[in-house]
Amino acid sequence: MMEVLCASVTQVEANPFAIDPSDELPVGLQLSWRLRALISTGELTAGERLPSFRRLAEWAGVNVGTVRAVYETLEADGLVVTRHGQGTFVAEGVEAAPQLEEIAADALRRAGEAGLGPRDLAIVAMACASLPGEESETLEVRQELRRQIARLEAELASYTGHLKADLGTAPRRAVAHVAGVEELEQTRDTLIAQLAAAQRESEQEVRRRASSRGPLGRAMSRWRNRR
Repeated sequence: MMEVLCASVTQVEANPFAIDPSDELPVGLQLSWRLRALISTGELTAGERLPSFRRLAEWAGVNVGTVRAVYETLEADGLVVTRHGQGTFVAEGVEAAPQLEEIAADALRRAGEAGLGPRDLAIVAMACASLPGEESETLEVRQELRRQIARLEAELASYTGHLKADLGTAPRRAVAHVAGVEELEQTRDTLIAQLAAAQRESEQEVRRRASSRGPLGRAMSRWRNRR
């Protein structure tokens, strides 16, 4: 569980793919979680080639069939892609969240200070995550805001020549972090303002062009507007 994902620094430095054969979790699940952790934190970056079946099997201490099954599961989840004759690579669309490692390490530290082990923390965290509550509602709100932001960004892409430089209301952050509801709302509102301004500028440019045309151009413009 948690200790599978966040082993000691010495162990991770020695072998980031090591699994514990004596753990109650199946070795395949341990290896899958380890790879997921490395991908989600950005230690394995988008487009990076993963070890071959045989090499990873040696490093993790499992058989080649286990590695093949793990890779197939990760590919089914969209985390990796297989290119015949080249190998297995982290999918290009995967977005890393390096802050996850810091969050996990901090949780482990606080649990240790309270005299609790990593397994206790993992069990309670997974149990809490499976129950509905304010946090799950907040997560749904964040996901919907991200969808809105993605749609706005896609629409803005067609107005790149008409974007205003100083319309930002969402604070810019240089350090990776998990955006909260308020920050996502500010980002969405900023994009809405940018889109509205870009659309106005585009419309004004169309009118300016129309006014500068000769009789044929103006006639064609009016004709197109009637179609």
